[in-house]
Amino acid sequence: MLASLTLLLGLPLALAAEPPSCAPLVPVTFDNATIPRLLGQWTYITGASKYPPHVAELKVVKYATFSFFPGSHEDELNVTEIMRLNETCVVRNTSNIHVFRHNSTLVHVDDQVASVAKLIQSDKDLLILKHLNGNWPGLSLSARTPNVSKEHLEEFKAQLRCLGFTEEEAFFTSEKDACPLPGEKTGKDNTEQQLV
Repeated sequence: MLASLTLLLGLPLALAAEPPSCAPLVPVTFDNATIPRLLGQWTYITGASKYPPHVAELKVVKYATFSFFPGSHEDELNVTEIMRLNETCVVRNTSNIHVFRHNSTLVHVDDQVASVAKLIQSDKDLLILKHLNGNWPGLSLSARTPNVSKEHLEEFKAQLRCLGFTEEEAFFTSEKDACPLPGEKTGKDNTEQQLV
């Protein structure tokens, strides 16, 4: 009886110590509703990558917002990005996203550099991208607001662990580092953002 009781009491502890089950990330199959859902403003929250050039970028992004607008044809989105890179606020209006419906991928083209990603199924107010750079995994989370629920953040962190990332490899942005709107003066040094 005592052995059975010990086994039953110890079982929850053993179950709690098990690593989380890693459900596969399910890409969105693009349809006519996919692109309109992406339009508008997003706030970049966090990301992780094993691809060295992306790791270098992630280290300097302190805060970022971006907006998707319809492009010159139905499978293209124009992108405006406002971000703080270390101590400098930058506005970019020079990139776009090409949408490939046949394989449900997004290709971000910025200054002749292309990055490929798959949109992952999630809450409608979240934008989770699985970045495809050869055998280098990458995952990023953006949201309609600068804050996401604790549950959504924990789910994202679990996905990162399943892809082999440690907490130290995830780079988070902070709302305190938000840039002023274009043309707006900053309170610190009364300078405007750089337009790139």
